[in-house]
Amino acid sequence: MDRIAHFRLHAEFKTTGAISINSPQRSLTRSVQEDVFFSVDVACIGIPTIQWTFMSGAVSRTIGTWQPGVYTNITVDYSSRVQPYRNGSMGLSDLRLQDGGYYVITVTETTGNSKDAGHVLKVNEVLYEDLQYLSVSALALACLAGLLMLSMWLLDKAYRKIVAWRRRKQMPGKANVKNKSVK
Repeated sequence: MDRIAHFRLHAEFKTTGAISINSPQRSLTRSVQEDVFFSVDVACIGIPTIQWTFMSGAVSRTIGTWQPGVYTNITVDYSSRVQPYRNGSMGLSDLRLQDGGYYVITVTETTGNSKDAGHVLKVNEVLYEDLQYLSVSALALACLAGLLMLSMWLLDKAYRKIVAWRRRKQMPGKANVKNKSVK
C-alpha cells in the first residue's frame, strides 16, 4: 500500500530541490479550433521563470517565457493564441492540427535550479464527411422530390388536355353547327 501511495505522490508532484510542478492531467485531446488549458501549479523558492516549449518530431519551438508579475515574453508565432497564468499554467486557443505534440514546461528558480514537466496534446481533425454525406443525400432527395412534382404537374396538364380534346371530339352538335352555317 505504501508503494501505491508513494507512486501517486510522484505522479502528481515532480520535485527537484524546492521546485514542484503539480499537473492534474498530462495527456490532453482536443479538436481543431478548440482551446486547451495546460493546468499546472508551480511552487518554488522566489519568483520562478516559466518557459513553455513545443516539441513534435524534429521541431522544437519556444512558446514563451515569463516571470509572474515581472515580465511576459510570448513568441510572435503564439502571441495571439497563448494566455500565460501566474501559477505557470498556459492557455492555447484556436488549435490547429499541427499543434499536436509534446509541451514542456521548464521552471527555473532564481538560484538556477530547474525542473521540467511535459504534457501530450493530441489534436483531432473535425471530420465533416458525415455532414457532407447527409447534405448530399438531402440534396439528392430534394431534387428527386422536385422531379416527381414536376412530372406529376406535367402529367396532370396532359391529362386535362386529353380529356378536353376527347370531349370536343365526342360533341356531335359542334360539327353540325359548322356544317349548317356553311350552307
